[in-house]
Amino acid sequence: MTVRNALQELLDLANLPGGDASFTGSDPVFPTPYRVGTAGAAALAAVGLAVSRLWFLKEKRNQSVKIDLRAAAAAMRSARYLRIDGQSPKEMWDPFSGYYPVKGGRWVSIHCNFANHRAAAMGVLGNPTDRAAAEAASAKWDGLALEEAIHAAKGCAGLGRTAAEWAKHPHSAAVAAQPLLEILKIGDASPEPLKGNRPLSGIRALDLTRVLAGPTCARTLAEHGADVLKIAGPHLPDSGITEFDTGIGKLQAFLDLRTPAGIETLRGLLKEGDVFSQSFRPGTLAARGFSPEEAARLRPGIVFVTLSAWGTEGPWKDRRGFDSIVQTVSGMAYEQGGEKPKLLPVSVIDYVSGYLMAYGAIVALSRRATEGGSWLVRVSLARTGKWIVDQGIAEGWASAAPELPKAELLSLIMQNGKYSHLKPVLGLSETPPHWDRPPAPLGKHPAEWPTRSSQPGA
Repeated sequence: MTVRNALQELLDLANLPGGDASFTGSDPVFPTPYRVGTAGAAALAAVGLAVSRLWFLKEKRNQSVKIDLRAAAAAMRSARYLRIDGQSPKEMWDPFSGYYPVKGGRWVSIHCNFANHRAAAMGVLGNPTDRAAAEAASAKWDGLALEEAIHAAKGCAGLGRTAAEWAKHPHSAAVAAQPLLEILKIGDASPEPLKGNRPLSGIRALDLTRVLAGPTCARTLAEHGADVLKIAGPHLPDSGITEFDTGIGKLQAFLDLRTPAGIETLRGLLKEGDVFSQSFRPGTLAARGFSPEEAARLRPGIVFVTLSAWGTEGPWKDRRGFDSIVQTVSGMAYEQGGEKPKLLPVSVIDYVSGYLMAYGAIVALSRRATEGGSWLVRVSLARTGKWIVDQGIAEGWASAAPELPKAELLSLIMQNGKYSHLKPVLGLSETPPHWDRPPAPLGKHPAEWPTRSSQPGA
């Protein structure tokens, strides 16, 4: 499938008209069978055309969109290129994360990047003191039994399956039956026209997401002028130094939603916000009073963006999951690795899901500006993974270079105070994406909104 076909599919999902989008580069970019450049570039172009549509509503002028597939592929491992005072950050992948041998020559991927997930999984394996002991313990297990036991213990794991095996799994059918992107009206509210010198000027976005996909959505909104307030919990596990990369352009605040004070503060922020983005497991925030329906009641006109691992239907709909686990169970990791599953060289499911979340949010804001209403945007990692697979195999992928040439890579990097990181990949003719705020540690800022740069509807 060509990048233009992939883009048209995304535009059709949102009933968005086409526009002036141009592409350079081609797959394969890195040594992976999947068309990761195509998928990333199409998703980013959809964001660009949604921004252009929103800009037209403001200024009655369209924009042209430009994307390079090679830069889009690099952006899907952007934390790899982050430097702080010229130094590479510490590896975020926990030593206990990865593939473990199980009976029958099979493999189980165990996610240990969060301490609570590591403790749950290692508890199932008898609390081994090192990776070698953990693998010796896993080798005594049946793979399916270990997968189930770790999830029962509130950890996260996935048995390596081939594409054919996944096709027979009941949740595979559930994933295939779900839309790639949903943009649903969930309440009535008056139209809120947008003004300001940037496409998302005056928009306030609450970011209650973790890891890569959800934070990428909010970072993308910040690229186009939104005030993004990331809400983390001081007691919750995080992604370490990667938070600096996904946090570019954001304010960073702590709230403890286990306390009445934390919940009340978040309710106040929601009432004055425009976008509420969350990626906790289904039902987690709803139990604290922050379901889409309750959010729309508190703040008519809200755009509620939600990411799940496995979608809204099927036997795994409430199960924990990450990009690496989706790759593992769906056959992607076996396609990449051969006899032993291996993760793709880019986190394509995470980043494309993040772009789709942002795309849906921007489309919903455009609809809010013209017809009003509260809106729900839904994306799942598993459905995004299927869409990526559906783009087909890139010919000659095994001989692709593992990295961009140095000069090409340097052309994609920008300096931002003591940080250097990738520039925005999306090109727009009138409102080039950029971030107004440098990276900051989690919890650095107070849990309050800055003054609006331009009041919506003012």
